[in-house]
Amino acid sequence: MPDHTVLATRTDMTAAPPKRLAGMAPAVQWSALIALSLVASGVFAATGLPAALLLGPMVAGIVVAANGAQVRIPRQTSLPVQAVIGCMIAKMLPPAIFAQVGAHWPLFAFGVLSVIAASTLLGWLLMRLRVLPGSTAVWGLSPGAATVMILMAEAHDADPQMVALLQYLRVLIVATVASIAAALLGAGAHHVAHAPWFAPIAWGPFASTLALAWVGGLLGRRLPVSAGPLLVPLVAGVALMHAGWITIELPRWLLAVAYALVGWRVGLQFTPALLRHAARALPRLAACSAALVVACAALAALLVTTLHVDPLTAWLAMSPGGADSVAIIAASTNVDVPFVMAMQMMRFVVVVFAAPPLARLLMRYAPTARRDRGEAPDHNLRPPR
Repeated sequence: MPDHTVLATRTDMTAAPPKRLAGMAPAVQWSALIALSLVASGVFAATGLPAALLLGPMVAGIVVAANGAQVRIPRQTSLPVQAVIGCMIAKMLPPAIFAQVGAHWPLFAFGVLSVIAASTLLGWLLMRLRVLPGSTAVWGLSPGAATVMILMAEAHDADPQMVALLQYLRVLIVATVASIAAALLGAGAHHVAHAPWFAPIAWGPFASTLALAWVGGLLGRRLPVSAGPLLVPLVAGVALMHAGWITIELPRWLLAVAYALVGWRVGLQFTPALLRHAARALPRLAACSAALVVACAALAALLVTTLHVDPLTAWLAMSPGGADSVAIIAASTNVDVPFVMAMQMMRFVVVVFAAPPLARLLMRYAPTARRDRGEAPDHNLRPPR
């Protein structure tokens, strides 16, 4: 997880109005964040919105960050959070999931490649129209793998702040739209959501689950992808459960902590510095993210009409990231979780390896776009004429 506080300080900012939480003690800022998260989660849960434990902290993070709070989620929490969510997904996936993917590989290939093609085409058009400088649009619209895309964008001289804002705007839009769609479509809450907060714990399976998360997360960190700590416990968990060697036990309170950390990670990125940096372009950035979400919704509608996949399952499967947020929402609704997560995981792996050559290819064949190489990002972001 990149430290966007460092990124934000790299840009010359104009004077900003004072923020209510700026300069207050960290304890006060954390208290405000936690209290607002509890209130927002309670309100969302009362309205029947799925994934309230994710959306509440996400909204709270945006509010306190926009008001000058400087608290951040430590980067060290990324590994255990991803590992716990990986175990959660593994618990929901049947052992036959890999055989199902192999048997229906044309469908999964279509789902993966169509979303990547939609994001690439939209990024190319934005480069041609010079809505965003250089390859910033390509990195910002890459579906999933937000952390990797931000780091790669900086390495390729694109504007990492704009990429970060595009990535997290899309995650926010996807999570919000998916939760509202689930409520409107009448998707019932998943049975896990009704489990008691402090139900009795089977300590043996719980210890095995923690060991899986710890060892799998450490091994996953050695993979050349940012979501390795999620992927290794996921795959290992499915295999170990299939062999009968482990039963995954995840108390609701532990999942709530993981959900809150994911929501805060997204929400706290919307700092005043980042928003000031993108103030003039913010409507266009939101429109870019919304356009990709609409394109993916159209692809989901194609799955619904041709293969009779239920609408919410199709939308979550085709939604452009992030995988952890989608997993949390899927776990809170009655959808085909194996289908959703198989599509998300396959696309994530392809995007990580395909994004750099795609960005180079588009830069080569976008004659009206300015090359990033050797040229600083255009922070003025002049609109197309």
